[in-house]
Amino acid sequence: MTARPGVRIFGLTIALVAALTVTAHAQVPAADTFDHAKHAKVFPSCVGCHAGAARARAPLYPDSAACAGCHDGTVRRRVAYQPPGDSARTNLRFSHVEHRRTSGHGAGGAPAPDCVACHADPSAPWMAVGPPVAERCLDCHGVRPAHLAAPDSACTTCHVPLPQAQRLAAADVAKFPEPPSHRDPGFARAGGHGAAAQAGTPVAASCAVCHARQFCLECHVDAPERAAIQALASDPRSAAIRVTLTAPGSHAGADFLREHGAAARAPGATCATCHTRESCLTCHAATPQVAGAIPAAAPDRARGAVVRRHRPPSHSPEFVRRHAPSAQTAAASCASCHSRADCLQCHRPDAGHTGYHPAGFLAGHPAAAYARQSSCGECHNAGQFCVSCHKTAGLVASGPLRSGYHDASRFFSAGHGVAARQSLETCVSCHAERDCLTCHSTVGGRRIDPHGPGFDANRMRLKNPEVCTACHGTAIPVR
Repeated sequence: MTARPGVRIFGLTIALVAALTVTAHAQVPAADTFDHAKHAKVFPSCVGCHAGAARARAPLYPDSAACAGCHDGTVRRRVAYQPPGDSARTNLRFSHVEHRRTSGHGAGGAPAPDCVACHADPSAPWMAVGPPVAERCLDCHGVRPAHLAAPDSACTTCHVPLPQAQRLAAADVAKFPEPPSHRDPGFARAGGHGAAAQAGTPVAASCAVCHARQFCLECHVDAPERAAIQALASDPRSAAIRVTLTAPGSHAGADFLREHGAAARAPGATCATCHTRESCLTCHAATPQVAGAIPAAAPDRARGAVVRRHRPPSHSPEFVRRHAPSAQTAAASCASCHSRADCLQCHRPDAGHTGYHPAGFLAGHPAAAYARQSSCGECHNAGQFCVSCHKTAGLVASGPLRSGYHDASRFFSAGHGVAARQSLETCVSCHAERDCLTCHSTVGGRRIDPHGPGFDANRMRLKNPEVCTACHGTAIPVR
């Protein structure tokens, strides 16, 4: 298979399974240097030279010394024949002796096939032999489709699992040919190769012929949770079959980036197949809880999809100047990617920086604070930030009921209860509880009742008695 580069979907550089490569299973030895046709009248039987085809532990090829019986330099010229070494790198499940013992050539338990049944065409003359071809094996075993198009159940008839094929090198595995079924556009999806892998118990034996666990780790972040993957043996050579993670078709929608959260929360979501927790947190750094169900990166998991954070389409160059309404009406949406620290890069909480507030806001900010046009406490610490300015301007109380901020309204103290109930947080920017208790206490001071008309003491006491102890101590009166 030719690896395809990762694609860029909405700025997310993602890699997903392009196609699984399954490969041919044997590297046959180099062509025999022996000229069988020239010796057709010399040898009446194949096993005369290839004794290993009929007897266990006998050599499959004759020794070069046997040639000297004729090629002695007198009867025939001497030759330098060397038998092929036993170096075939293959994953074939085959033994000449066992095959002759158990196989029948035809139906009804016919005698074991002759060598020429596999090594020569039916109409070929004697000794016109060559290596067997896969189609001939399939014909004999009743498998009608072409070799790589044979059903999965037929693979193990001729092939052993990859970990048992110890002579195969990683380069041999990389050259395994791809079956036609793996070229189907839907094969790479979970419903394609995933269903095929689980056709067996616990994993299809046909998959194990070419693949081991390391192959699945090229893509599957959820490998430890997949029983079919864990059922595969470990074999690093399987990673020689290269696959590239590419985005599925569902990620190509124009609204996918905006709506993928709902898809991720839906029952049966498969995000954890390709994404690690770190992949999600590339964007969702401010809300790590959204990735709680996604496994974190680990050595026994695939690297998964590589995501690059970028601006969504709505964040045009002009968006920074008009983002305030969006932030006010859809704060939760902003918080999916942004933290408070992001906002404070521009909206710094200091008196000399007015990037967040409009020009001239400082002069009229008391009205905005009192009317709660915005939540000052989200950026400002009222006990430090506000007082530091008010103190410099002489707008702080020097003591209870003395000169200070409220001097502009001579009778403010007479109606301050309404203001306190409407916006108590503005009061605490200057006042502490002890200022209130100077008057509003049942145990001292002016003993002015702080409770408004219709106050239900019993209800308040049952709801939150801790509030009552600020004035009454532990002796909360019962009304």
